[in-house]
Amino acid sequence: METIDTPVVIVGGGGAGLTASMLLSKLGVESLLVSALPTTSILPKAHVLNQRCMEVFTDLGVADEIYARGTPAANMRYSAYYAGLAGPDSVYGRQIGRLECWGAGGLDPDWASASPCLQANLPQIRLEPILKARAEALAPGRVRFHHELVDLVQDADRVTATVLDKDAGAEYAVRARYLLACDGGRSVGPRLGVRLEGPRDLMRIVSVYMSADLSSVACDPDVLIRWIWLPDRGVFGTLVPMGPDAWGPASEEWVFHLDYENQDTRALDDTRVVADMKAALGLSGVDPKVHVISRWSMEGILADRFRVGRVFLVGDAAHRHPPTGGLGLTSAVHDAQNLCWKIAAVLAGHAGEALLDSYEPERRVADGRNVQRSLENGMNHLEVARAIGIAPENGLAQNLEALRSALEEGAHRRAVLAAIATQSMEFREHAVEYGYEYASPAVVPDGTPQPAPLDPVRVYVPSTRPGAPLPHAELDDLDGRRVPISRLVRPGRFLLIAGEDGKAWCDAAAIVAAKAGVPIDAIRIGHLDGDFRDPRCAWLRRREITSRGAVLVRPDRFVGWRSLDAAADPVGALARALAQILGGPAPS
Repeated sequence: METIDTPVVIVGGGGAGLTASMLLSKLGVESLLVSALPTTSILPKAHVLNQRCMEVFTDLGVADEIYARGTPAANMRYSAYYAGLAGPDSVYGRQIGRLECWGAGGLDPDWASASPCLQANLPQIRLEPILKARAEALAPGRVRFHHELVDLVQDADRVTATVLDKDAGAEYAVRARYLLACDGGRSVGPRLGVRLEGPRDLMRIVSVYMSADLSSVACDPDVLIRWIWLPDRGVFGTLVPMGPDAWGPASEEWVFHLDYENQDTRALDDTRVVADMKAALGLSGVDPKVHVISRWSMEGILADRFRVGRVFLVGDAAHRHPPTGGLGLTSAVHDAQNLCWKIAAVLAGHAGEALLDSYEPERRVADGRNVQRSLENGMNHLEVARAIGIAPENGLAQNLEALRSALEEGAHRRAVLAAIATQSMEFREHAVEYGYEYASPAVVPDGTPQPAPLDPVRVYVPSTRPGAPLPHAELDDLDGRRVPISRLVRPGRFLLIAGEDGKAWCDAAAIVAAKAGVPIDAIRIGHLDGDFRDPRCAWLRRREITSRGAVLVRPDRFVGWRSLDAAADPVGALARALAQILGGPAPS
């Protein structure tokens, strides 16, 4: 049997696996990706890509194509609630209320001040081919679909995976230092005894992926997601445009999510599902072309471990979310970003194996929060139903009257709009997407207290406190060219940012980098002086250090350490901090 030796083997070719493959290639680490599936996703699946996710995709050279093929900003500014879609009563199709969603297509200044990247929206059925093509370009011959993991063993030094080439019918072995399980929890986790914990089967959803002309009934071109309260059923369905060439009401493709009770056998019959969908949406005159009908249950589960020896669980193998909030795929991308630079540092000899122990405490806490938030987002939609007064046990006439009342000025409508406003917990979850911090041995605390959040869900407050993501600022280089601060963090390299009077820190960084053999870039930023100038004082407002202080940014753009001011021994202070982050002894 053929044996392939590679530093890293990746099992799974979805968003997590393809992102990991690209990241490792950009870091100079060879990997082999195998996926049991013959091709990328045939379902639209996840589509919301938050700002931090798009920052990673910018690093990988795929962001421009994602923006070009995704939803235009003008078509993704709002999420709105409707009283049915079409029907015989005048109440059908009327908008009950709406909320700005995920930065309002770039109109929300908080989003603009948080990142150089806009939010994006592109279904996985079209995203994954973009990622796969880029992964193949970066690692020719090392991305193999229709190759299935059939066995896995590991010892203290290696992981050995047995892989079946399903086209050739032949097996081969892959020996690697590390294995990334990006397979959605289908194979690797169960083999290793990993348990997925959390609530399951909370709700049964059937998703219909179809082509249909809904331009006459799906109004409001600035609305991305339509939550449609169905008076005949007393529940809501969700209608989302999928492009691919036109968006908004002119979208050629759509996904409609319809809820069923767990015991309702109608959900198992494709013909009945399509009939239910047409009746629910009032589409008696429309004959949609159904591509795929998929069934899934709402669940929020988290793996009890993210690491087993030399195997790391990434993405859906480690956590599964309801789609509400769009946190599932983006969490997977951030898992890969967190892990890959650490593996690269260990393989290059820059870090000790202990650095890899920081993956689980950092990402399991963040992913666990995202799972919980996704569940809460989904359950909160039921509060809107209660405020409206719509319910499955009510008859059609009663539900229509409740919807009609919710549309008329008065106390009932005010209560409904107040309930809708609470769903900003899903559509304005900026502190969830951007404001979380890491706590692990790979972060050096500076003793400053955790500030009380203004709103732990909705309001992201930038900070350079160790463990926080690097705040955004637009800078000018010495030639006057504008550059976002995030672009200064290069793949696999640390960045020391000193104040304008912090030259001693930059000199110390050069000494420590030489002694430790660790790549560190060092710059000074100030409004009037520095290697980069801060023309809008954006960095000054957020840096939280004096002009003589310094911040050390990890390769994943999280702050690993900072000194609020000058130090008597900057070389020693920086060397000790770097040694703690990298899990090795301080260079002498």
